Amino acid sequence: MAAAFNPIRTLRGIGPGALVTAAFIGPGTVTVCTLAGADYGYTLIWALGFATIATIAFQEMSGRLGLVSQRGVGEALRSTLSDTIWRWPVFALVLIAIYGGNAAYEAGNLSGAALGGQAVLGESLPFNVVVLAIATVAAFALWRGSYRQLERLLIALVLSMATAFVGTFVVSGAQWLALLEGLLVPRVPSGSLITVLALIGTTVVPYNLFLHAAAAKARWSGPEDLRTLRQDTVVSIGLGGLVSMLIVSTAAAGLFARGLSADNAADMAVQLEPLFGPVAKYLLGAGLLAAGISSAITAPLATAYAVTEIVSARTNEKDFVFRAVALSVLAIGSIFAMSGVQPIRIIVIAQFANGLLLPIIAGFLLYAMNSRGLLGAHRNGLLANTVGGIVFVIATGLGLRLLLLAF
Repeated sequence: MAAAFNPIRTLRGIGPGALVTAAFIGPGTVTVCTLAGADYGYTLIWALGFATIATIAFQEMSGRLGLVSQRGVGEALRSTLSDTIWRWPVFALVLIAIYGGNAAYEAGNLSGAALGGQAVLGESLPFNVVVLAIATVAAFALWRGSYRQLERLLIALVLSMATAFVGTFVVSGAQWLALLEGLLVPRVPSGSLITVLALIGTTVVPYNLFLHAAAAKARWSGPEDLRTLRQDTVVSIGLGGLVSMLIVSTAAAGLFARGLSADNAADMAVQLEPLFGPVAKYLLGAGLLAAGISSAITAPLATAYAVTEIVSARTNEKDFVFRAVALSVLAIGSIFAMSGVQPIRIIVIAQFANGLLLPIIAGFLLYAMNSRGLLGAHRNGLLANTVGGIVFVIATGLGLRLLLLAF
């Protein structure tokens, strides 16, 4: 008889799923959730519910691929296409999109973390000094940390971020019943379609598939750990989805209900202070800071896994090539963040890369998950293929939308 689900044991064993949560709840996600709540109240929370389910489905597949086959997504892609004419075009596209897109995202991660830091520590601190300090912390973690050390650090950041956003939700007086109604009753108010797609697009991101497969391979040894993998995926990503919903709800209660507006989460922190006291500002700022630092580590980490797997280098956090890739992404992001380049230009680059890559990686993963050679008896069944197929169609639509938006 299978052991009963034990949430305490699952939380203690949480790991690779927390890396994915740290990656997708970055400053970009926090900003999109803030704007969704400020502009449309609770009505778009259902989109986050859908995005969370879709993310769990695909991340379970990528984790299962890494755990059972002991290959990352990049390694599986390389071995599958090695003797075909698609090898170099696909490899080039993946490398350029992953590297370029994550370097662009890194600038946003560092900028968002710096805004959160200023909200907590005071705006008298120069923005570039805060960016440089956060980049230094991320560089030290990437240079010195083994996988297990990075995992523990990111789990701590995710839990800190969750605590801060839950606290902000409570302080703002947001309503659980309104959140549940927004989750269970899908509505698309006039003019909100782009925001709906943005909520889904910032949650379902391609580089997380590389990150989760590599993390699962590093954390677990084989199919006997599948149950733990699935529990970890559901709990970690479910927690991330809940945090995103709480951010929307906080903006709905603090801004939408009062007819206020905000351009980003840092603006919301300033708006909430006179309404609910300084604790709201500090909690939201701390959450944004934790989200930015965690994403500033995971974006280079995911890039390093993807690049080293595809070029057949060692996927070891202490290896020179791995470190060089990770730190170069961090360096480029830091330069962009401190250069004064308009954030919209950086976002366009990242969206273009995501739009190119998302349907390709989602389609390949669905193909790989049906490979008897890779997964044997653990390949996809009818239910997984059905859910994966639906998510793939939506991922393709999201990819086209991101390309069109970039153009």
